Amino acid sequence: MHSQLPKQVDVAIIGGGIIGISTAWALAKAGKHVAVFEKGVLAGEQSSRNWGWIRCIGRDPAEIPLSLRANQLWRDIQQQVDVGYRQLGLAYLGESAQDKGDFQQWLDTVQAYATPARLLEGKDIEQVLREPSTRPWTSAAYSAQDGVAEPHMATAGIAQLVRELGGEIFEHCAVRGLRLQQGQLTGVVTEHGEVACSKVVLAGGAWSRMMCRNHGVFLPQLKVHGSALRTTPLTTQLQLPINGKDFTCRPRSDGGYTVSKLAASVADVTPDSIRLLRWFFPAWMAQKQYLKIRFGRRFFTELFTPSRFALDTATPFERVRTLDPGPNLTSVQEALRKLQHAFPVFAKAEIAQAWGGMMDVTPDALPVISEVAAIPGFFIGTGFSGHGFGIGPAAGELLAQMVQGHRPDIDPKAFSLQRFQRGQSPQ
Repeated sequence: MHSQLPKQVDVAIIGGGIIGISTAWALAKAGKHVAVFEKGVLAGEQSSRNWGWIRCIGRDPAEIPLSLRANQLWRDIQQQVDVGYRQLGLAYLGESAQDKGDFQQWLDTVQAYATPARLLEGKDIEQVLREPSTRPWTSAAYSAQDGVAEPHMATAGIAQLVRELGGEIFEHCAVRGLRLQQGQLTGVVTEHGEVACSKVVLAGGAWSRMMCRNHGVFLPQLKVHGSALRTTPLTTQLQLPINGKDFTCRPRSDGGYTVSKLAASVADVTPDSIRLLRWFFPAWMAQKQYLKIRFGRRFFTELFTPSRFALDTATPFERVRTLDPGPNLTSVQEALRKLQHAFPVFAKAEIAQAWGGMMDVTPDALPVISEVAAIPGFFIGTGFSGHGFGIGPAAGELLAQMVQGHRPDIDPKAFSLQRFQRGQSPQ
């Protein structure tokens, strides 16, 4: 039997991932009556399938203020509930003069934000790695304030804080769409009934475009398939997340390591790929060394999924509760071999589990954190492009400030949906 839905709330949130739950937490702390509606289970998709990194290193300058604020919020969260947060430091490793130049260029672009990031060379790299390596690491971009949390614990932990503040969370309860009366937002239509509200936050991850499209809102977003694995527990002195370009790894609270690489991502060709080609083609060309393009079954699955649907019958959100793609084993196994070669201490590491997930990606790889001008009271937090977990609490705080009509602590201009409106292509 499903929990009784409230008749009315201040804010309805669509999606029970890290963004939706973080937004609910910020609103609940502000005394708002908030309800989260999740069609599957909390963090069932990418929020529990990501690398677990909390970083400023390597981010677009526009995201740096969010990352710095998120570091503070993760500490606050960990003091209240265990989410596996640890401030271990984080390093991007380089072997060439080009790598060092790229690191320095990035540091120069974020200098105005007073990040804790710095360039390491020589013995300083050995001191942070603490494990012998066969690779000649000659430079590193490093931040001692970055760290990790456990994706399988984080969203559930923050959800606990939401409930303690009176927020309501409904799993297995898909929102079919918005209720609009004479152009005004008056509520949400769920599979179990309607809930009245004047403010709605869509934090639907890879599903957000479908929801927007059904309401005539243009959101250029595609799905990218990522993969990762975890190793069995092993004893090593390497206790910070590292990016070695052809592998990444980070220590887990269970004693194992999460391993992947930047090039473990696959973009399936879909009807939306064609519709949004002119938006995404420059990004594909710029990232082609990291992204594989694949044509297969997903094209036909999405071709026959309706893009417009009524709200009084079952919708695509109910037919597929969770996107659960298998892993790209070839790619992550190669990443593990590269890690084992670079750090011999991993020679005995065995694969305990491998998994896949669908990332919500925008053309510029920046999220949409924005009100929808055409539907006042409708806000979107999506398109985090595979790096939303670490900044999730800060993104949720920003959305909550916008929903309440407060002046945001962080300028949201770079994340506005309006940046995609000029020369808008067909939906």
